[in-house]
Amino acid sequence: MATTPAPTAAKADAPPPRSVLLDPAFLRLWAGTTASGLATWALPFVLGLAVLHRDLGAAGLGLVLAARTAGFLAAVAVGGVLADRHSRRAVVLWSGLAAAVAAPLLAAGLGRSLVLMTAAAALAGAGQGACRPAFQALTAETVEPARRQQANAAMTMAVRSSTLAGPALTALLAAFLDVGTLLLGIGLLWLVAALVPGKGAGTSGSAAEPAPRAGFRAEFLEGIREARRHPWFLAGLGALVAVIALGYSATSVALPLISRDRYGTEWVLAAAMTAYTLGALGGALVIARRRPRSQGWAAFAGLAVYGFAPLSLMLPVHPVVVVAAYAVAGIGIELFNVPWFTATQREVAPDKLARVSSLDFLVSYGLAPVGLALIAPAIDAFGVTAVLAACAAACFLVPAAAALVPTARHFGRTATAAAD
Repeated sequence: MATTPAPTAAKADAPPPRSVLLDPAFLRLWAGTTASGLATWALPFVLGLAVLHRDLGAAGLGLVLAARTAGFLAAVAVGGVLADRHSRRAVVLWSGLAAAVAAPLLAAGLGRSLVLMTAAAALAGAGQGACRPAFQALTAETVEPARRQQANAAMTMAVRSSTLAGPALTALLAAFLDVGTLLLGIGLLWLVAALVPGKGAGTSGSAAEPAPRAGFRAEFLEGIREARRHPWFLAGLGALVAVIALGYSATSVALPLISRDRYGTEWVLAAAMTAYTLGALGGALVIARRRPRSQGWAAFAGLAVYGFAPLSLMLPVHPVVVVAAYAVAGIGIELFNVPWFTATQREVAPDKLARVSSLDFLVSYGLAPVGLALIAPAIDAFGVTAVLAACAAACFLVPAAAALVPTARHFGRTATAAAD
């Protein structure tokens, strides 16, 4: 008489994984990430209000924003090393506090000292940059592997929601509060980002290994060596650079021009950027539940569809087509981002995760200003259509080439590992 094997019965009785949204530790981390995102996206808008109120000149605004970017790029590499060397929670705490301190300094310098505002903006950027790789590594410590893709989708939804809610909420509050008070509010958001997240369940390499550590440069180079161990990571980084430095930069410069000159309205600019963010939110919702069989190939396909954005600007199409292309691009970018972050957390050695994540942010964000600086002269020299065509081709072809790299199909060495 046949009987049901015990292993099968045990498997049938196994409860389904609990949603990551029911985990208090993750919700605290999510709240901190959301607060940092709101603060990050609100600051340029508040500084823009300062220009409108004549508390800051246009040249001063450019200098302050440049200082923030420089602080970010300088600190993101340092933050990666520190988050692998010390507690990731401590790095989030101190970087968030640094950004919080910068807010009242910005308010104090408003209309009085551009030097003080520039220094404060650099400090704010440093706090923002140092916390990014620490948040990424802390997610891996807080959430077990089976739920990390859902967790990363929730994180990216927080970031995308911030791009909508940050400026909108700031505009609403600006009707009742002055610029200095709004800057202090940004400081309070950074305090939430610093104080609310809890400790991860895991520990960084430094906590488990009390022996003397190598110097900063040696540890940063060790992170680069770890990144080089993963061909899919290097290929993905190259594809990201192409899309951000060429595709994103080209559309950032060309979209306002085409909205004005071809369509004669600012509506196309606003609608396209809103559609991009809403598309990204939709993409994060989809990828939170789906696990493509060939995850890497699906992610690179999502990244490649950003090429539809510059392609739509090349052609004399109805503005609805431009808006739809941006929505598709937004969906695609999160179909790449969420599996990319999840694979990095899975495949990279835990004691080097923050350094590899910092390399990701450093390269992708660091080259974006270069692309923005070169696109406008290129448009003047070759025309907007030729530049958009080249950038669209790069967005389609570079991710396709990256997908051919060994281990790129599954964002890992084996399909089994990618499915875990």
